[in-house]
Amino acid sequence: MIAIIKYPAGNITSVENAVNRLGYECVVTDDIEVLKNADKVIFPGVGEASTAMKYLREKGLDKLIPALTQPVLGICLGQQLMCNFSEENNTECLNIFNTVVKKFPPTELVPHMGWNNIEILQSRLLKGILANDNFYFVHSFYAEPCENTTAICNYILPFSAVMEKDNFYSTQFHPEKSADAGEKILKNFLEI
Repeated sequence: MIAIIKYPAGNITSVENAVNRLGYECVVTDDIEVLKNADKVIFPGVGEASTAMKYLREKGLDKLIPALTQPVLGICLGQQLMCNFSEENNTECLNIFNTVVKKFPPTELVPHMGWNNIEILQSRLLKGILANDNFYFVHSFYAEPCENTTAICNYILPFSAVMEKDNFYSTQFHPEKSADAGEKILKNFLEI
């Protein structure tokens, strides 16, 4: 069973639809027991870090998520919340990836919204992805590159587009909105 973490962040329905299109059944839940027993967990997100973390703390998910042992995929805000800290309202996060989330320098180019390619360093998640494949990004904050970074996007500055550590995987871009290449990444994750 695939579980999608329910919390006050957007794009949950898009992720659910993308998983269903790939032929998998999924459930959207914030129930700790259901999440513990899922085969895979997806941690989606579009929203604001401190509000999301407040909800995760109230539900006990801030303790659960880092302790999960099955494959977990964070998407966009989900990736950022898996880091140590976010500059977005000075938010303590989940401490899975050893890096911080920073705000892009102010410019007319922010938010980063649209299609970009990535430089793959190494990644199980990106098996079969080509150098000219593009992915859909929407964000004003970014995770600094670190030892867990497995792909980089260069937009204003280089940032972590994909991160992996043990059973945890994440993308700053939205695979569920990234056409065939994004579908391939979701399929790779669901087949881990």
